[in-house]
Amino acid sequence: MKILVCITHVPDTTSKIQFTDNNTQLDKSGVQFIIGPYDDYALARAVELKAESNGSITVLNVGEAETEPTLRKALAIGADEAVRINAFPKDAFFVAQQIANFSKDKGFDLILMGRESIDFNGGMVHGMVGELLGMPSLSPVMKLEVEGGKGKLSREIEGGKEFIEVDLPFIAGCQEPIAEWKIPNMRGIMSARTKPLTVSEPVGDESRTAVNSYEMPPAKGAVKLVDNVDQLVDLLKNDAKIL
Repeated sequence: MKILVCITHVPDTTSKIQFTDNNTQLDKSGVQFIIGPYDDYALARAVELKAESNGSITVLNVGEAETEPTLRKALAIGADEAVRINAFPKDAFFVAQQIANFSKDKGFDLILMGRESIDFNGGMVHGMVGELLGMPSLSPVMKLEVEGGKGKLSREIEGGKEFIEVDLPFIAGCQEPIAEWKIPNMRGIMSARTKPLTVSEPVGDESRTAVNSYEMPPAKGAVKLVDNVDQLVDLLKNDAKIL
């Protein structure tokens, strides 16, 4: 089984985010970057499927040279080779275009990625890649088994769970509890140094959106302490207006 795992290079969830250039650019100074947490779930399940099928994993990132440590970590976790599309990820369509162009003639049985990145939280890339490749795309996938050329998936929907069976190949946007995150061990870290990391140039430069500016969420207001239930109800009704 050939598996492609697409990963994002995102700020750690504990990072303090600030902006520069009149709030048009992320200030990266002092920010620790990681594999997107949802992508981590996709990679962890790919490693398990690889062991079950004696398969292979290619990990792909659309990003500039600064993302290579993130790709090396994915190699240490269990990917066999890494590919970096040498371009800044302008928007979801641009990223989907690069993934689709790279994978269209590679014969991947599965394309896995997180259900969304944690920086922009768009949740659009897997659907766009599916449309560009003419392949089924499902998200969020919370359980994934592969047997007899078919994928058996489940996910939560409003009011219950949905169980789906789909022929390979297909694309899945993954989330917990599809697998447990894997921490690279020393052997994996050492072997990652010699695994291939290929840099490819992007195809086209089309994007469908542009960022005008960023802004921080409003600061939290002061906490109000209440003495009784009647006062609480009054505040919820007249101040918060949620009753």
